[in-house]
Parts: sequence; structure tokens; C-alpha cells
Amino acid sequence: MEPLPSPDESRTTAWHALPAGDAAETLASPTGGLTGAEVARRREVFGENALPQKRPPTVFEVFLRQFTSPLIYVLLAAGIISLLFADVTDAAFIFAVILLNAIIGTFQEVKAEKSATALQQMLKIRARVRRDGRETTVPAEDLVPGDRVVLESGDRVPADIRILTARSLTVDESLLTGESHAVGKSPDPVGAPLPLGDRLDMLYAGSTIMTGRSMGVVVATGQHTEIGQIAETVTASEAGKPPLVLRMEDFSKKISIAVLAATGLLAIIVLGQGMPPIEVFFLAVALAVSAIPEGLPVALTVVLSIATSRMAGRNVIVRFLAAVESLGSCTLIASDKTGTLTVNQQTARVVSLPTGESFSVTGAGYAGEGEVLDEGGAPVAGSARDRVEILARAATISNEAALERTGEDDWAHQGDAIDVAFLALTYKLGLDPAGIRESAPAVADIPFESERRYAAVWYREDGEIRVAVKGAIETVLPLCRTMAAGGEEGVPIDPDHVQEELDGLTSRGYRVLAVAHGRAEGPVSAENPELPPLELLGLVGFIDPIRPDVPDAVRRCRNAGVDVVMVTGDHPATALAIARELDITDSPDEVVTGAELGDDDIATFSEFIDRVQAARVFARVTPLQKLRIVEAYRESGAFVAVTGDGVNDAPALRSANIGVAMGSGTDVAKDTASLIVTDDDFSSIVAGIEEGRYAYDNVRKVVYLLITTGFAEVLLFMLALIIGLPLPLLAVQLLWLNLVTNGIQDVALAFERGEPGIMNRPPRRSEEGIFNRLMIEETLLAGTVIALVTVGTWYWLLSNGWDEFSARNLIVLLMVLFENFQVFNCRSEYRSTFRVPISSNYFLIVGVIAAQGIHILALYIPVIRDILQLQPVSLVEWLSLLVLASSVVVVMEIFKAVRKHRPPGHQTGYGVG
Repeated sequence: MEPLPSPDESRTTAWHALPAGDAAETLASPTGGLTGAEVARRREVFGENALPQKRPPTVFEVFLRQFTSPLIYVLLAAGIISLLFADVTDAAFIFAVILLNAIIGTFQEVKAEKSATALQQMLKIRARVRRDGRETTVPAEDLVPGDRVVLESGDRVPADIRILTARSLTVDESLLTGESHAVGKSPDPVGAPLPLGDRLDMLYAGSTIMTGRSMGVVVATGQHTEIGQIAETVTASEAGKPPLVLRMEDFSKKISIAVLAATGLLAIIVLGQGMPPIEVFFLAVALAVSAIPEGLPVALTVVLSIATSRMAGRNVIVRFLAAVESLGSCTLIASDKTGTLTVNQQTARVVSLPTGESFSVTGAGYAGEGEVLDEGGAPVAGSARDRVEILARAATISNEAALERTGEDDWAHQGDAIDVAFLALTYKLGLDPAGIRESAPAVADIPFESERRYAAVWYREDGEIRVAVKGAIETVLPLCRTMAAGGEEGVPIDPDHVQEELDGLTSRGYRVLAVAHGRAEGPVSAENPELPPLELLGLVGFIDPIRPDVPDAVRRCRNAGVDVVMVTGDHPATALAIARELDITDSPDEVVTGAELGDDDIATFSEFIDRVQAARVFARVTPLQKLRIVEAYRESGAFVAVTGDGVNDAPALRSANIGVAMGSGTDVAKDTASLIVTDDDFSSIVAGIEEGRYAYDNVRKVVYLLITTGFAEVLLFMLALIIGLPLPLLAVQLLWLNLVTNGIQDVALAFERGEPGIMNRPPRRSEEGIFNRLMIEETLLAGTVIALVTVGTWYWLLSNGWDEFSARNLIVLLMVLFENFQVFNCRSEYRSTFRVPISSNYFLIVGVIAAQGIHILALYIPVIRDILQLQPVSLVEWLSLLVLASSVVVVMEIFKAVRKHRPPGHQTGYGVG
């Protein structure tokens, strides 16, 4: 016996190009099946029929993941230093913040995270095999190459299989190929190389038998199957980082560098003034405490948690907290076609009669809701309606499917997709398919087979036997002698006219079937009926129609500066037809197939990028090509969102900056993606973009608030030292300001509903960080105002006989009041504070009152008062400080007004100029 091909050899063998017998011989697969001993031997060689998968993270691992941030590292360092110098109070504050942030983040991610076992579950089924000369049922994991597997309608294919025999076999491979209709299969070998969707003699693991029966030999199992190779790619590849993670990492590094630089500069200044080194060190720690935005991790987690809840209310489930704002950052959506842009249900859209009349059909999917309209858009009527009804009756009689209403808006269907679509057409004409079949009892039939490519039913009507036929036009047309021309008798068939109509429909992406009928010319044999000469009734064009909401959603994406391209495994003509309807492209030159993309080496990746950027539609692409397309877009600087619902989409979903899975799609896609659209509504993706932008704006607002006050504190320290004044704030007071009073407000700021016109802004530039020029200008100005007013007050108090304890008590209160006013400035970077309605965030008013209230309470609670070294203040003092603190609003209002009236070329900031 020839040695079996190794797993690697088996993977590279073009099994679809081998005759069925040769494939079975190569795999040493006897007619009676493998023996038990041989199965055991092969399992040792090829392994179990199971797919690679990553172990889902434990709760503890998710918890530890919350600490992997440069900002957290800096906070940990500050806490440890505080402990080393016995500053337990400061250390406790810092560690409490870190722990709170980790708990919130862990809770949110664990709640959203699902077990990553979907790829493995694809093969947890049972299979019928021939072994030891008899049929038996075994777990799919036990299959080995060379096993002979028997499959029938409804079965899930358990491994990659070369078909040996087939009868009326059609298979749904949409999860692998993106094809929106079942594919006819046969044992006949096809040429090599061919894309997966054109290998008509192969069955692939994870696909579903729709009709017919088959027996085949297993050629690949487990990780060596097509799904296995996808699984290997997914589990081995690193997921693209969400934009917010990238920006926050960059921001945290810059903050850390800035803190070290400021601390070093200050140390040099005070050392030069003669301060003892140990005091310099404590001063540096205090400065670091003031500069580090300790409340930022918690505030960001709260912002993203709120956005997660809001997105869930708009049918977008967020699986990873940092992915919340990712859609808002994307500049390009690479969308799958089948099930994402389209309904993934074949629908009759055009009826073309031999008379030259053409009718459009409304409604989408497997439902009998819609109408048949003439060229003027009116419901078909008169003799034209009679001709369309005759066609629909014939298609209903020669039909093996079922479609019926089960509720006011619910329909149940069974059978081949095209047969169901024909029945939906019959309903749309106001006819009852069940009644038609009852009035035309069948006498004989020829069921559809992929080799025959047509179905025929002989039936009795009005005392005679007639036949109804539907199928591929190249098969049915040669059987027709005449075509229905509107009169009693048909006219001779005009093949050129029919071919012209066929070409017109196929060029528009339709799958075209012909319908014909005829009269039996003699007795009909039920076992072996023969077709009489037929009359062509017409052609019907089918397509997987776009979802009703998609055109508007694509337009909204375009208005938001987000480009949309289509990446599908479907036929180029079909993809172009859908793309034209969505205004993605109107040019065939912008449609590129997988064969045209090729399998370039990394050395020619720049050329591959050029090909990708010149296209708008990618058709007949393999899963790995889709992955490379995404990588090409990312390499060219785009923030890429990928949508999909099939196993074939998983590698690209994982590699994208943000993967978006459809709720009705495969578990594999949902498990790989960062976001899941529960209602399969493309407009929900647009809602996700909107909510993502709101979330990012709120992140910026929180950062703006915290960094402004932190910068003000650093500047306050430096100015005080330069002037020769004592430190105006103690380290514990800084923590109180940063974590408690400001912490309450930044959480309240996270509830902002978003500013109008956000979907008319262009996407953020990929190189733009959290801080752009506008935020830098506003941060520097507001922070400088706070620092100058505060240091001036500190100087005045000390110059007028106030002791440090009493003066510092007022300075802490002044800083709290500054925070109360500054939070209103942070509500918008562009609009006046007084033009942002309070009604859009009542939490903010509550937060400001709470922040001020808790500080006033601290002045009167002995324990807290002693820790913070505070004391009560008079009403006059409080009002005086309130007036001083309002200066930051006055200055920022002047800045916004001046900026608003700058010439357009001098505008700065995201979304402006």
C-alpha cells in the first residue's frame, strides 16, 4: 500500500482536481471503509478532528490586564515611594484609586466577554461513516483522512471531504465563501487552481447540506481543514489595538515624561536655593502627585462603561471596554456583503417575459410581502398579470420548498433558497401556493439535481397532463420550441432575444432561471418520464437584496468622512450590482477579484497596497486575502473597521482596528470581533460610530479637566518656589483635590450626551493624539489663569499676616472652586459654556454640588479635617474666593469668542478648519 500523504502534503494537494477514484486511492480508502485499527493508527498521525483555540482568560487574568498601562505604572511608583517614606495616607489614596479602576474594568469586561470556544464547537457534531464494512455513527472528532462519510439534507459537514457520489446535492457554504445561495455539487473533478467557492466536487467543514445526499472521503481534519487554517490564523495572530488604547498609551508616556521633566527642573531650582536634599525629594514627590492625574484611570473606565451601556441600547454590544470608541475613530469600513449589506436571502427581483415586458418585484427575503410592478411602477394588471401568474404557477408546481405565514409578520420556510424565493413571488401576486398545488396533482416528477440543473413536475389539470419546468437557462432553453408571446399559441423560440435579455440581467448581478411549461404528448411514466417540447414562459432574476437601511447608513458614513468598501467571496458581477445600488462604486474597474490580487510575497506588499487602494469592491477573495486587504489598509494609515458574519471573516475581524460581527452570524465571527451588532442592522454600525465619537469627546473632556488642574498645580508650585514662598498645598491636599473633589466631577462629566453635528465632522487624523493644538491652547490658558490667581492669593494672604495653616486652608478651597467652574468650560471645546444646555447632563450639576458639598463637610468633620489640615471658613471668605474662581470662566469665554471669529485658515482643532 502506498504511504499516506502527510498532513502538510494533504493540505497542499489539489483534491478537487483529482478524479474521485484517484482521491480515494491516494487516501487508501476502501469501499467498505477503514478498519478500527487503521482509524487508530491514522489518528496517531493526523491527530483529533479538533480545531486550535485559545483558552479564554480567567477573571484573575482580566483583573491583572487592568494594570497594563503606563499611567498605572506611574501611579504604582508614586504609591510605592510614598510607602517607603512612611506616607501611608498618600499611598492609601493612590492604591485605592488603582484598585477601584481595576475592579470596574474587570467587572465590565467579564460581563461582556464570552467563552472563546466557538471554533471548536463548529466540529462538535456526529457523523455517519463506513467502517469495517458497515455504516456507523461516530463523534466528528474521531474522523480521520480516508474515512468515508455519508451526508444528507440538514447535516453539518464534519471535515473537508472529496465527493465520491452525489444526488441532488446543494450546500450552503456562505460562512466560508460569502456566497449568498446554496451551491450545487457533484463528484466531477474541476480544474486547479480554483478558489474555494468554485470547487464543486468538495465539501468543507462547517458548511451545511441543504438538499440531496452524498458520500465522500475525508481529505483533511482538524487544523488542516479550511476552517482549521482560519482558526490557526486567528489564534496565532495578534489583534489590532483599538485607537483609544493607542492614543492613551501615547498620552500616558508623554505625561510620564512631562512629570519627570517637571520634577527634575523643580529639584534643580530648589537645590540651587540651598534646600536640603531630603526635603528636595519630598518636594519632588509632592510635585509628582500634583502632576499625575490620579483620577484619570477611574474616570476613563467610567466614561467607557457609560458608553458601553448607551451602545447596548442602540443594539451594539461591546466585548472589550477599550473598544467602545473605536468605531468613532475608524476612517474606513471594510464590509462583508452577504448578511451584512444584504439580507442573505435570495429574492426574485425581476420577471422578464418573451413579449419584451419586464416587471420589478418589491419586498426582500423569504416572505410573501411585496408587489409585482410594471415599468411605470404600477401593480401589474390585465393580460400582463395573467402572463406573470402563469409563470408563477409553473414555478410553484415544479417546486419542492415550503413557505407559509406563521404570524402577522412571521414566515416559516423550508427547502432550497431559490424554490422558497419562487414561492414568495407567488404570494406577492396574491396567489396561494398550497391551493395551486392542490389544483394540480402531480403525476410524475424529475427532482432537481446539480448535474441536470432543472426540475420538472407532470400534473393533471383540466383533463390533461401538463408539465412545469424551471432551471438554469442554458439547460431549459434547448428544451423549448416556442415562447409565450401573449396569444393562445406561442411563437418560435428566439435564442438571440433570450440571450440578450439573459446578458442584461447577469450583467446587473442577477442569478437567472428560466420557467417553461408544456403538454404531455402521450402516457407519462412515473418511473422514467420524458419531457415534451416546451414553451418558454419567461426569465426570473434573483439576487440577495440589500437591507432597506443600508443605503442611508452608507450615506451617513460618507458624510462622517468614513469610507465604505465591500469585501466578499461572492461573484464579481453580483458584488458590483450591490455596490452600484449602494453608491459604493459604479465602475467595473474598481472591482478586483482574489485571482487578480494574487498571493504576493511580503517583498511586494507595497504593490499589493497600491492594488487595494485602487479598488472599491473585492470579490471572490479568500479569508487570508481578506486579512491581507485589511493589513494593507492599516499599513496605508487607515483606522479600519471590518464587518462580517462568517467563519471566513474571522482573521480579518481580528486583525482590524475594530472587528464588528453581525448578531445572526456565526459564533466564530462574534467571538473574534470586539463589537457585535445584535440586530444585523447596518444603521446600528452608524449609531456605533456616533456613540464612539461621543465617547471619545467625553474622554477628551475628562482629560482636559484633569490635566488643566494638574498643570495649574505644577505651575502653582513652581511660581511659589521662584517667588520664594512656601508650598501652597500639601501632598495629601493635592490627592484630595485630584481624587475626591475633581474625581466626583470628572465622573459626572462622563455623562455628557454629545455635541450636535458630530456626524458631520471628518474622522480624527490617525496621527492625532488625545491632545491636539486646540486642547493644548485651552489647557495652558486655563491652567495658567488658575495658577496665577492662586499664587497671587497665596502671596497676598501671607503678606497680610495670615499664618500658613489658615492661608493654605483658603487656597485648598479656592482650588476646589476653580475645579467647580472649570468643569463647565470642559463641556465643550468650541461652544460657549452658556450655550451648552444643562438638560443634556443633570449629573454634572449634582456632581459640582457634591464636590463642593463634600469639601465643606470635610471642614467640619474632625477626623478628615485633621488629615487634610483644614478648618471651617466664613461665608464672606467663601464668596470672595467664589468671585476669584469665576475668573477662569471669564477668560475662557473670551478665548472661545476670539477663536470663533478668527479667519478660517487660523482655526485649529478637531473638526474645525
